[in-house]
Amino acid sequence: MNARTSALDALVFGVDVQSGDVRGDAPSYAVVAYDGENFDRDVVSFRKLRRLIEREEPAIVATDNVYELATDHDDLVRFLRWLPGGTRLVQVTGAERPEPLSRVASRHGVPYGKQPMEEAEAAARLAAANVGHEVTAFTDTTTVKVSRGRSTGSGGWSQDRYTRRIHGNVKKRTREVADALDSANLDYEREVTEKYGGYANATFTVEAAPEDLPVGKSRAGDTRVEIERERRDGIEFEPLVKRRDRVLVGIDPGTTTAAAVVSLDGEVLDVFSTRTADTAGVIEWLIERGRPVVVAADVEPMPETVEKFRRSFDAAGWAPDADLPIDEKLHRTREQSYDNDHERDAMAAALFAFDAYADRFERITRKVPPQFDRGEVIERVVTGDASVEAVLHDLADDDGDEEAESTHEPRELSPEERRIKRLERQVERLESQVDDLEGQLAERDERIAEYEEELSEARREERREVRERREVNRLERETERLERECDRERERADELESKLERLKTLWKLDHSDFADVSEGRDLVPVKVIEQFTRDAIDDADAAYGLAAGDVVYLRDASGAGRSTAERLAATEPRLVLRSGNLSNAADEVLFEAEVPVAPAEDVTVQEVDELAVARESEVVAAVEDWERRAEERSKERKSEMVDQIISEHRAESGD
Repeated sequence: MNARTSALDALVFGVDVQSGDVRGDAPSYAVVAYDGENFDRDVVSFRKLRRLIEREEPAIVATDNVYELATDHDDLVRFLRWLPGGTRLVQVTGAERPEPLSRVASRHGVPYGKQPMEEAEAAARLAAANVGHEVTAFTDTTTVKVSRGRSTGSGGWSQDRYTRRIHGNVKKRTREVADALDSANLDYEREVTEKYGGYANATFTVEAAPEDLPVGKSRAGDTRVEIERERRDGIEFEPLVKRRDRVLVGIDPGTTTAAAVVSLDGEVLDVFSTRTADTAGVIEWLIERGRPVVVAADVEPMPETVEKFRRSFDAAGWAPDADLPIDEKLHRTREQSYDNDHERDAMAAALFAFDAYADRFERITRKVPPQFDRGEVIERVVTGDASVEAVLHDLADDDGDEEAESTHEPRELSPEERRIKRLERQVERLESQVDDLEGQLAERDERIAEYEEELSEARREERREVRERREVNRLERETERLERECDRERERADELESKLERLKTLWKLDHSDFADVSEGRDLVPVKVIEQFTRDAIDDADAAYGLAAGDVVYLRDASGAGRSTAERLAATEPRLVLRSGNLSNAADEVLFEAEVPVAPAEDVTVQEVDELAVARESEVVAAVEDWERRAEERSKERKSEMVDQIISEHRAESGD
């Protein structure tokens, strides 16, 4: 096939099966390339057809049946995904219920023949004239994903550095894609997954087709860019030229003119109101939205302005028997949205007109065979006051010659088949209603789920506030406790400061330079032992040390034995002051060790915590008093020893 010519801005391929079947082995296709003036024809295999489309990138690939290019629904989706960005697949014979190609070609004055190459040419001509439906499986939303181009496993460097480099490059590539989309003024949403050193991946959801994006698929080094269109729920057929369907129109005239458009199935398609547009402007707005079959008003008689609209479209008129009450209009439009009362009145007029014609539309629909346009038949019957049979006869006469040639001419249906068809249509309508009701139910379920989620969130928020209040109360109580403790500590600090001054003086008493510091003062340090036990003596020794020449104060001198007394005597104290009486054993040990012992009442002891002081003069006096008592005690002992010896001698002599 020759290179494309340039008579048209875009090239169109017409395709028809030449032999075989796409579901079998090695089908061949008749291909016609049409540029508006010239035709290039060829017979190719399916694989060569795909290479040809990839090379030439035609604007349209046209066929009379898309399932000549795909085996099933999923295969068709794959074929659509594979097509180049600027290429559309068009079925020229209609949507889900295609007409015979001969009929479509005859209607548009396109040459037709029964050979595959002639059918391919007819398909190309029709598509070039914007006849047919584009087959789509994707929306105009495209996902661009930037991700790692290689695994983050061990690389040439250490693991952390290698991973950080890859994530850093993904982040850099993400910024480049974002800058390109911003430069092209494209709307998008971005989601990123942050990882160590940058991004693990980033996803852009762009409101544009892939061919309109300034970036493409790529893979280089550490990063790769993938592009994928968003799938629809199914296969859709969109007309190349939007058809103006038959509609019902409601008009509310006045200073503000409002108009509403309702389909032949009772669906509100559009509504608007204006204070500035004239009648011509309103008519232009209506023409863009359909072909009015009925023009309705909400009052009786029909206003002259509404009558002018009716005559402009040569449509049937409808007006109520009496002016529609406001409450009925509110009830009939309760599920619709509108901006003001004028739009509500226009919408109510159109909806009440549909209610009046609904049964008639249904009866007409049941009589219309599938190959005829239901809207056209309804329009002719309603506006021309003709019977359905007469309209169908006229339409059949218009297509009589082409039907004779068509290999797809439908045969005459029997009464049972017609009844089956009618029941099938009723089932389809009921299924559609069921789908609508299920959709409404699903919406309500979603709304209930949203409300339940909001309720759960409100309860969580309430519980959080309760916890916060509890925590605040706890912290307030803790603050008050800490303030009280702080006050106590301040008081204690004041006391300690006072004690510190006294302790400084006491500390000096136990140092070598005390004579210089305390010269002229009659003070001597006293070391306190709480009980006359070995443990208490050891604790005092560990706390401030017991040395020879110390003045020791036994706060409780009772209960000590010989070993305890020997432990104290070993420290060679200067004087032991006692509270309470010593045991005989302890008193004897201390006396033999020449340790002075005096009652604590004989010496004035002043205590500050664990430390104490006494007057030197009183200590000296207590020592001197003990020495006198010790000398007397020694004399008494010697006298007793002499008396004992004499007694023992006499006893021995008497024997």
